Amino acid sequence: MAIDEGLAARIRDVLGTARTTERKMFGGLAFMSRGHMFIGIAKEALMVRVGPEAYPAALQRPHAREMDFTGRPMKGYVFVDPPGYERDADLAAWVQAGLAFVATLPAK
Repeated sequence: MAIDEGLAARIRDVLGTARTTERKMFGGLAFMSRGHMFIGIAKEALMVRVGPEAYPAALQRPHAREMDFTGRPMKGYVFVDPPGYERDADLAAWVQAGLAFVATLPAK
């Protein structure tokens, strides 16, 4: 499956010099910090790991929905549809939300 290279470039721009890696996962592209996925691209959706505490609020944001690959929602992760990250400020907010959560986890 081809990923949206334009979206990947936009995420890289938001990250700037942050120490992250990229890995093909879930049929898309995942961005990792300290060994943890914090944001990714799956088809046209953005996958964001917001964590269990921020999960309910994240689901209330426009164009966000439960992340569900197997028929069971993955708590702490949301999908964001394209209108929800169309503006650069919205994309940056999602990227920062993912980075902030994985910063609370021990490095792998």
